[in-house]
Amino acid sequence: MMELKPIAFIKSPRKIPEDDHWGDINSIITLADNMPQESLQGIELFSHVEIIFYFHLVEAERIEYGARHPRNDESLPKMGIFAQRGKNRPNRLGVTTVKIIKREGNSLYVSGLDAIDGTPVVDIKPVMKEFLPRESVEQPTWVSEIMRNYW
Repeated sequence: MMELKPIAFIKSPRKIPEDDHWGDINSIITLADNMPQESLQGIELFSHVEIIFYFHLVEAERIEYGARHPRNDESLPKMGIFAQRGKNRPNRLGVTTVKIIKREGNSLYVSGLDAIDGTPVVDIKPVMKEFLPRESVEQPTWVSEIMRNYW
């Protein structure tokens, strides 16, 4: 069995999950009490970080294991849950690349984090060019349509 414990928690002006308009959201990620402040040492030297978080409000009976229409829009093709980024995933994990605004003590101020207030964070990773795709990124056209207002 795997055990994950939150390493931080998100403070966000967004209190309920919504699908769009996350681009102007500024959030604060504050380390959990058991995490030393020095675990963030040097993070401010990076422009962006990846935040891996837990969709803590997704109820077990709402988890998707198979295929569904993205955003439950039947005009879109049915796609497997792993071909989508929806929150009702088997392990309820989300990941978002965010811009660092600043670091103050045990808190990281970020922009563009699509997670609501109180969300537990399970990991923070710096974005490094060497880990970005070397090839061009391809995706179905419907993705750009549903993401038009996301950021």
